[in-house]
Amino acid sequence: QVELVESGGGLVQAGDSLRLSCVASGRTFRNYVKGWFRQAPGKEREFVSAITWDGESIEYAEAVKGRFTISSDNAKNTVYLQMNSLKPEDTAVYYCAARNIITITTVDSGYQYWGQGTQVTVSS
Repeated sequence: QVELVESGGGLVQAGDSLRLSCVASGRTFRNYVKGWFRQAPGKEREFVSAITWDGESIEYAEAVKGRFTISSDNAKNTVYLQMNSLKPEDTAVYYCAARNIITITTVDSGYQYWGQGTQVTVSS
């Protein structure tokens, strides 16, 4: 059974940083794309960032470009999201997702596996 477990969320002030982690287990994730989505209260879930297995292709949502960095450690089956210069509008539940196709999509329905989410709250 595939399991994705996020950690690293919390309550921070505007301008602070957080690093989210997502550990995947239950199968081999070779050639999987791993990504991050977020959902703020009253809003639909939105794409944040994704990375291919080999790390050669990365995408970011416009809202986080230049502030967030995605990376992965395949030996640990872990994907990270370094979030710098956080803003109150970054407040959301952040979800890790995995896709068993080698190309990135920003559409959440394209991801087969999801974590339970971790709350990120940024105060002004």
